[in-house]
Amino acid sequence: MNRPKFEIILYVANQQRSRDFYASILQIEPSLDVPGMSEFKLSNDLLLGLMPENGIAKILSNKTPHPNSGNGIPRCELYFRVENIEEAFVIAINKGAKLVSQIQPRDWGDTVGYLADFDGHIIAYAKASE
Repeated sequence: MNRPKFEIILYVANQQRSRDFYASILQIEPSLDVPGMSEFKLSNDLLLGLMPENGIAKILSNKTPHPNSGNGIPRCELYFRVENIEEAFVIAINKGAKLVSQIQPRDWGDTVGYLADFDGHIIAYAKASE
C-alpha cells in the first residue's frame, strides 16, 4: 500500500464522534476506519488521523501527561482554505463545532473564522481577502 508521506494525528476522546464530525466537515469518508485509528486522505501526501487518547497513552507509557489532561485546551490548528467559507462554517457549527472567532479579515491577508472541535482542536476556515 502506498502511504502518504505526512500524517497529522489528533488525539480525541471519542473516535467515533470525531470521525463522524470530520467526515461531515471534510465531506469525505475515512480511508481507514478501525478501532484505534480513523484516517482521512487530504491529498496524495497528507492524511489526517484521529486516535483515541487512551490508545496513544498506552504507547507513551506515562512518559508524558495523559492526553486527556489537555482535553479542551487548544493544542493544534487545522487551517483550511475553502471556496465558500460561510457554508463550511455553518456545516461545522451544525455538526457540533464551537464558535471561537467570527469570520473576518485578518492582518495577514486572509478572511478567517475560527471554531473548536469536541476536543478543543482549532479549525480555521480561510479564504484570501478580496
